[in-house]
Amino acid sequence: MTLETIKNTDAYTPSEIAKRVELSGVSKAKLSALQTLILAILGGAFIAFGGMFYTLVITNSGIGFGPERLLGGVAFSLGLILVVVAGAELFTGNNLIVMAWVSRHISFFQLMRNWALVFTGNLLGAIATAFIVHFSGVLNLGDGAVSTTAQDIAIAKVQLPVIEAFFRGLLCNTLVCLAIWLCFAAHSVASKILAILFPVSAFVALGFEHSVANMYLIPMGYMAGVTSITIGDFLMNLATVALGNITGGSLFVAFVYWVVYLRKN
Repeated sequence: MTLETIKNTDAYTPSEIAKRVELSGVSKAKLSALQTLILAILGGAFIAFGGMFYTLVITNSGIGFGPERLLGGVAFSLGLILVVVAGAELFTGNNLIVMAWVSRHISFFQLMRNWALVFTGNLLGAIATAFIVHFSGVLNLGDGAVSTTAQDIAIAKVQLPVIEAFFRGLLCNTLVCLAIWLCFAAHSVASKILAILFPVSAFVALGFEHSVANMYLIPMGYMAGVTSITIGDFLMNLATVALGNITGGSLFVAFVYWVVYLRKN
């Protein structure tokens, strides 16, 4: 094996990852509005697939509290794997674009434009997928047990106190953005999948809150029969969790690594 081959297969170093994330942020910010919106709709649908899979596998698992949550986390990882490997735009992952903004490679307007378009597209994709799942009859699996699980998930989310929802959102997106960060170290699809698996499984098992996942899980619970959930409940949860997600991803990952590797002395 030659030195060049080893270099091409070794993981990128953290300083190299920082530069790659910064360049990616510039590229994302400069996508057209149509491209961004379509990719964001796909991102919302992909995360909804993860939420759908998660709901099924934890239904009547009977394997105990911890193992069940771990299994659910592994299943939910499908969503971010699809986003990264198949290609899509995800609001939570795009908090890393802050690195390009702090370096002044993009403007604040470009950052906000990307976030607004991606958040909107994720919402459209997730809710549209919830409608499709509702009419597909998937919730009737297990003699309606999957529907009961969907309802329980939605109720638990809208009943979270605001302060808990915020900090769970913060912790969630710290792990999600670290998963994306690790993907930038990888050279192969298999490596990217492995990089995603543990951080995402951890945030799901620990009960952290992901705004895009909630765009699917809460409407799905409503369609499954929890009609006591109001639009106000949904929007309050989304706003609180999204603010937590922004804080975790932008400040605790993007800004911290920018200070360490990209800040000019």
